Amino acid sequence: MQVLNVRNCQEALPFALRLLEQEGEERQSRNGPVLIGPSVTTVYSHPCEKVVFFPQRDSNIFFLAYESLWMLSGRNDLNPLRRYVSTFGNFSDDGKTLNSAYGYRWKKSFGKDQLQIIARRLKENPDDRRCVLQMWDATQDLDSSSLDIPCNLVCTFQRGIEGELNLTVFCRSNDILWGAYFANAFQFGMLIEYMALAIGCPIGTYTQISVNWHGYLNTLETVKTIRPDRVNFVENPYTDRRVHVVPMVGSIEELDEEISLLLEDADTHFSNGSYYPDNPWSQMIYLVLQAHEVYKDNVGEKKYINSLKILEQGDPKADWIVASKEWIERRYAIWHIKQATKGLDQILNGSLEHP
Repeated sequence: MQVLNVRNCQEALPFALRLLEQEGEERQSRNGPVLIGPSVTTVYSHPCEKVVFFPQRDSNIFFLAYESLWMLSGRNDLNPLRRYVSTFGNFSDDGKTLNSAYGYRWKKSFGKDQLQIIARRLKENPDDRRCVLQMWDATQDLDSSSLDIPCNLVCTFQRGIEGELNLTVFCRSNDILWGAYFANAFQFGMLIEYMALAIGCPIGTYTQISVNWHGYLNTLETVKTIRPDRVNFVENPYTDRRVHVVPMVGSIEELDEEISLLLEDADTHFSNGSYYPDNPWSQMIYLVLQAHEVYKDNVGEKKYINSLKILEQGDPKADWIVASKEWIERRYAIWHIKQATKGLDQILNGSLEHP
């Protein structure tokens, strides 16, 4: 078992890629050639710093933002996720729901709201060691032919000596690009912040224990330049203060209401326009999701210009806002190149006069 002690997933990814390159063994899998490394435990000292900014990774912050709210609301419906990732239906057994939806299992699947119970117990007794959040269901998952079996199996919540909330997640199979240092870092970074707010305590560490820790060769090729000896850690956006975390605020009841309203607006494509949040955290998410809606609904240059205008209304250093802008700007730059190439082709073919 290898241990990566890091500040955040932005710092973790380069070390993870180097470790997998050095110690990974190539094997075949149902998804193609894969490098399988040693089992790895990743310990995040700042789990609320959830965004990876490397342009090679091209993190889809819009999907992560929506999915994290969708999880905290306890949902398992498939259709809304398709607006952010069109291939999500490939993991559904019935074309309507997702079998392993973590949030649904946290709050509904076992006949009780596990998050509510854990928050109450750790508020009443900070030394409680029985706060286990279950995601794996042996009756449903073991020996199942489902397309969607949980990778993350169980979490434990315990409070440290200074009252801080520490989260440990046990994962049976972890793709380092799509799971460990992307969706998982975001999902469980959101979860520990949500639970700390519910309990009323500081946020401690988030530890991810990954048994089968791997990366697929076709996706690893796209991030091969992200290595500790090839990136400048002085320019980590979080540590150089180019970006900052916008924390959750208010009571847990207020937060649940905000999440419900944000999802309702996103699911109705912001057609109502009667709601605008009044706290910085909700405003940040509202603008991110609204910008994605504008991006999807417009064509040509308008999709880039108009979605960026939405994001300009937000905190210019908020990490989700910055990551969203960069994602759109990368695609805007590619659009400009394609337009220039198209114009050159027309000139060369004689269908457009050179000015």
